[in-house]
Amino acid sequence: MGKILIIEDDTDMSLLLKRFLIKYGYEVDAVTNGKNGIASFSANQTDLVLCDYRLGDMEGVEVLKKIKDIEPTVPFIIMTGYSDIRTAVNVMKMGAFEYLTKPLLPDETLQIIKRALANSNHLANVFMGKTPDTQEIPEAGIPKPKYNNTKTDYVFGKSAHSKELLRQIELVAPTNYSVIIYGESGAGKEAVAQTIHKKSKRARQPFIAMDCGAMSKELAGSELFGHEKGSFTGALTTKIGHFELANGGTIFLDEIANLPYDVQSSLLRVVQERKVKRVGGNKEIPIDVRIIVASNENLNDAYKRGRFREDLYHRFNEFHLTVASLRERKEDLPMYANYFLNIANQELEKNVEGFNPDVMELFLKYPWYGNLREMKNVVRRAVLLTEDTSVEAKSLPFEISNFTRTTMAIADDKPEAPLIDIPAVATPPEIKDEKPDLKSVALGAEYDLIIKVLKEVNYNKSKAAKVLNIDRKTLYNKMKAYNM
Repeated sequence: MGKILIIEDDTDMSLLLKRFLIKYGYEVDAVTNGKNGIASFSANQTDLVLCDYRLGDMEGVEVLKKIKDIEPTVPFIIMTGYSDIRTAVNVMKMGAFEYLTKPLLPDETLQIIKRALANSNHLANVFMGKTPDTQEIPEAGIPKPKYNNTKTDYVFGKSAHSKELLRQIELVAPTNYSVIIYGESGAGKEAVAQTIHKKSKRARQPFIAMDCGAMSKELAGSELFGHEKGSFTGALTTKIGHFELANGGTIFLDEIANLPYDVQSSLLRVVQERKVKRVGGNKEIPIDVRIIVASNENLNDAYKRGRFREDLYHRFNEFHLTVASLRERKEDLPMYANYFLNIANQELEKNVEGFNPDVMELFLKYPWYGNLREMKNVVRRAVLLTEDTSVEAKSLPFEISNFTRTTMAIADDKPEAPLIDIPAVATPPEIKDEKPDLKSVALGAEYDLIIKVLKEVNYNKSKAAKVLNIDRKTLYNKMKAYNM
């Protein structure tokens, strides 16, 4: 799940928070002052830091600076009993991921921690940035990038798609245009948004990301615009919205097409007036933000179907670009594979040198439905299972090593609809050739049928359930069982 460091001088609060997080599967260390917190972070692998704003020996912001000097990418969350807007904005600008006011709300705290860990694991450090030096790998005959140990190096692709995307980023980044980024799930849309921000005049200001997928109307409004204390049940403190936190910088709204229609109306006013009003509040707060949105669905089609406001679409569509799927830029694939290999080696403290030629051949044939996100997971798993100096085919998941046998429903490398959210890696039941049993054969046939139907209905699960004559919950359970 992730390892969390709590720096909190209130021992009762620290103990309660530690027990709460352990209950949800996190590994937790807790210290009571800033000095020990910095020492613990330096000595141990830590995925996220929860730190009190006022500690006995130093301020939380001082701890934030020192920890960010050690590891700039670690998510850092400030906790405090003082709800001060300027303080919140300042710590966000200094690099804090989020600002929580006490008493902490369990659901909100858990959601923010999950979002922070997911954000730290995104592919921004894979898709864009500096081009590494390369050296030859004799076994596979492909270049292997050399990387330093920092997590701030980025990888540029060499394909025509990647070069054109970079050209468009260089063109639009210095402007204040709103940008729509299209691309499949896992292709690196947030990485592109961060690159635009870093190449803009707002680079020293906050970059605030928000996932709009699967959020209720109430939660989406509160996250975007903030809320006042007592504005609704459970609003025990004033909350600063993402737009306020991004003031002066860039806000990135991922999966914007999933935003509830009522919230789209409120968002339109913010985009037009450049003023935000918190839920339950009366004061309009001026904001200066650049807006970048992302979608795996064409917003032009979405508004024609009545799922997205046309006027909001035209406000966002000052410039748009498309991130190609990994299957459309296979020229870049060896570079990414070796990049992930390097990361996995560092993470697992191993020294796997490369990939066998047959593994790279399988990689080039496989369509990578989950794009870079899927490839990262596949390579990490393969490195974990590899005992020799190079990755062999036996270390790959079944659906890759047996791709031609498990993808009867997929006749072409390119999907019919490039901007849909295609399910990530699915693992069908393995059927051994020697002594097949009736149960495994039946499971394999069921898996193939589900894949076939999902593809026919463009992965609409409700439609697929109707075609298969089962309810939606049953379909979800079967997809979960097959790791779809």
